[in-house]
Amino acid sequence: MVAPALALPPTIGGLTPPWHTILEIAAFAIGFRYFLRLRARQGDTIADDARILIFLAATGGALVGSRLLGILERPDLLGGGDLVALFAAKTIVGGLLGGLVVVEWAKRRLGVVRSSGDLMVRPILLGMILGRIGCFLSGTTDGTHGLPTTAFTALDVGDGIPRHPAALYEIAALVGIWALIAALEARVRLRDGARFKLFLAAYLALRLGVDHLKPGHAVVAGLTAIQLACVAGLVYYWRVLLRPRRELLEPEPWPTASTPTTTSP
Repeated sequence: MVAPALALPPTIGGLTPPWHTILEIAAFAIGFRYFLRLRARQGDTIADDARILIFLAATGGALVGSRLLGILERPDLLGGGDLVALFAAKTIVGGLLGGLVVVEWAKRRLGVVRSSGDLMVRPILLGMILGRIGCFLSGTTDGTHGLPTTAFTALDVGDGIPRHPAALYEIAALVGIWALIAALEARVRLRDGARFKLFLAAYLALRLGVDHLKPGHAVVAGLTAIQLACVAGLVYYWRVLLRPRRELLEPEPWPTASTPTTTSP
């Protein structure tokens, strides 16, 4: 079977726009606007001042975590003198985990006990989908392409080699996570913080698997730095994995004297 060949990255007037950067900026801008819209429509259990500080903590933690894990993922850049490539190295997993760590610290300092992540889940998902579209349009130029394969899903993303369309796999999975959360919301009562826990645990599990289909530098047991970070995050959320009903669902209320009951005839 011949893999469909795509002219990636797309050109406009003979020029190749920086698709990854364009979609990355769009992801932040549109995701933030979506967050503001949801907050205005649904309300927020966290005060404005605390929300701003938490948002700044999330942004700072994400920037540091993304860069740090990105550098660990590309050990070939260390000592190579290519400062531009070293600075450009970043990863979503590092951003999410870095943001999580710093936000949890900030919330303790602020005395915030309610979840700050539930309201951000859909904007984050939307931003990640847009970002992965940018990765896909970049072809093999940004290092997020898949390994060569003969699977029926293979695509030639611009270098003449049938490859796993890893970005498309991830986009489909992100849409699936979004749909799963929406389906649960329609059927059960979720605990405070359950949406973010479910989103992040599902995404870490996704990346642990999908990154086997991408080029990478194995560090331990055939796992890359990103995959090891995913394992650490999943260990942190072990209760969600082993006790999902207890961790994610509100308990059923006990019947009271006013609760209608039925008896057998």
